[in-house]
Amino acid sequence: MKNIALIGGGPAALFMFKGLVQSPLKNIEVSIFEQHEKLGAGMPYSKYGSSTEHITNVSDNEIPGLKAPIKDWLSHAPTEMLSDYSISEKEFNEDKVLPRLLFGEYLSAQFDLFLAEARKNELPTNVFYNTRVRDIEDVQTKKKVKVSVESGETFNFDEVIICTGHSWPCKAEGSITNWFDSPYPPQKLFKIANFPIAIKGASLTAIDAVRTLSRANGCFTKNSDDTYGFKLNPESAGFHITLHAIDGLLPAMRFHLEDNHLEPAHVLSHEEIYEIKQKNNGFVPLDLIYELNFKQVIQRKNPELFAEIKEMRIEDFISFMMEKRKKIDAFTLLEDEYKEAEKSIERHESVIWKEALSTLSYAINYPAKHFSAEDMIRLKEKVMPLISIIIAYMPQSSARELMALHEAGLIEVKDVDSSSSVVPGKSEGAIYKYSQGEEKYFSMFIDAVGQRPFFYNQIPFEGLKKKETISAAYLRFASNLRGEKEMESDTNVVLKEESGGYLLQLPGININDFFQPLDVYGVANPRLFIMAVPFIAGVNPDYSGLDFCEAASEKIIQKMMEK
Repeated sequence: MKNIALIGGGPAALFMFKGLVQSPLKNIEVSIFEQHEKLGAGMPYSKYGSSTEHITNVSDNEIPGLKAPIKDWLSHAPTEMLSDYSISEKEFNEDKVLPRLLFGEYLSAQFDLFLAEARKNELPTNVFYNTRVRDIEDVQTKKKVKVSVESGETFNFDEVIICTGHSWPCKAEGSITNWFDSPYPPQKLFKIANFPIAIKGASLTAIDAVRTLSRANGCFTKNSDDTYGFKLNPESAGFHITLHAIDGLLPAMRFHLEDNHLEPAHVLSHEEIYEIKQKNNGFVPLDLIYELNFKQVIQRKNPELFAEIKEMRIEDFISFMMEKRKKIDAFTLLEDEYKEAEKSIERHESVIWKEALSTLSYAINYPAKHFSAEDMIRLKEKVMPLISIIIAYMPQSSARELMALHEAGLIEVKDVDSSSSVVPGKSEGAIYKYSQGEEKYFSMFIDAVGQRPFFYNQIPFEGLKKKETISAAYLRFASNLRGEKEMESDTNVVLKEESGGYLLQLPGININDFFQPLDVYGVANPRLFIMAVPFIAGVNPDYSGLDFCEAASEKIIQKMMEK
C-alpha cells in the first residue's frame, strides 16, 4: 500500500484528490492535512479571504470539470444558504460570476463528492482538519517523507504533494496601528475610516479591500441605468482611498471568452520542449511561444489586427498596447472597457487580442523553467505588466462600484514607479514617499499588491532546506556577456559559476516539468511534488487559478503512474 499525503486542503488539493480518485493507481491510501475546518474552499473562497461582498472573477462555464456544474449543484443546495446570497437556481446564469463564499461552499461540496467516490472505490482516505503542518523532511535512507504537525505528532509517507496555496506573511501588521500587510482576512478592514487610506497596488486584491472598506463607511445604491451611486456615512466624512499603481493602471474587465477552458493543447508537451531545446542551445525561446500561442491565434481570428502587429516582437506589441492604456485616465479607460465588456458578454463575442494574451500567459507558464535568463528578464520586465492587467478579469459589479466611488470623489489612482516607498507613521498608518521627494501621510495603509512569490529562505518547511532537498530557483544566461552586464547593473541577482557562466537568481525553488523539486545538483526528488504557487513562482510565473490546479495535478498523476 502506497501512502500519499496532500498538505493543504484547498482548491489545489481538490483537483489533486480528484486526479487520485479517478486515476488507475491501485493500492494507495491518501491523507489530507487542512489547517482549517473545511476542505475545498482554501483561503480565497472561505472566511479567511472573503466576506459576503467579495465575488469571483470566473463563471460556472469557465471552471474545469468537477463532479457537477454549479447550476446542477444549486438545485440541491440548502435553501437557507441560497437565500443568504440572494441567489436561486432559476435566476442563475452560468456566464456570470458568483459570491466567493458561495463558490467556496460549492468547492467544498465537490470535495465531499470525491470523498464519497473514494469510499465507493475503497480508496482509504484520512482527513486531518484543523491541523497545521509544521515541517516536512525527506528521509532518503528510508525512502519516506516525514510530516510533522503542530501537536508534535509525526507521519511517514511514500509521496507528499504540497498544496498550501496562498500565504500572507505579517511584517509590520499588529505592531503598527492601521497598517495591514494584506487585506485578509477582510473582517479586519471593516471599520469606520474618517481619514485618508493608502492602498499599495490596484489589483483584484486591492479591489477586495475597496469593497470591504466602502461598505463599512457607506452604501451603494442602484440607478435606473444599472450603474451605482454611493452614499457616505456622516461619521466617515474624511473617508478617501488612494490606489497606488505602477503606470496608474487598473485591472481590465471581464469579457466573453470564446474558449472557456484553457486546454493542454495550448501547452508544449514534454517531448516538444525537449525537441525545441535541442535546436536552441538548451533553451525554449520566448519568441517561439509568442509566435505559436499569440501571433498565430491573432492571424486566424483577427486578420486586421494581425496585419498591424505581424512585424512586432513581443516587446513591441506590449508597448503598443500599454501606451494606448497609459494615454487615457484610469477611470475613463475603466468606463470605456466596461462598455466594451458589456457588449462582448451580451453578444457572446470575445475581445480577441485579450483572450489571445490570456492563452499566451497560460502557454508561457509551463515551459518558463526552460527559458534563458535573458528571456525571463524580458518576460518579467516587459511582458507580465500587461498580462497581469488583462487576465485579472475584473467583474462588472466591481467596476460599477469603483466608478460610483470615483463619481463621489472618494477614490483616485496614483501613478507610481518602483522608486516609491512606504514607511510607518509615527503612531499609526504610513507615509508614502514618491519620486521627486514628494511625501504624503495616510492614516491607514494596506499592502494589496497580491500574492508575492516566496524566496528560498521564506519557504516555511525547514526540514526541506536543511537537508538541501530543495534548491533556490535560477536560470542560466545564454550569453556570458549579458550575464556579466546584468551582474554589474545590480538590477537582478546574478551569480557567476566556476565555469565562467552566469545564473539569474529567481524567487522560489527549482522544479521539473512534473512539479518535483530539484536539489542543488539538479536531481528531482521522487517522493515530493510542489503545487504551492508562491513556492514555485520563479519558474512558474503566472498565477492561473483553477486551470493551473487542474494542469499541475494531471502532470503529477502522470509521473506517479510511471513508478
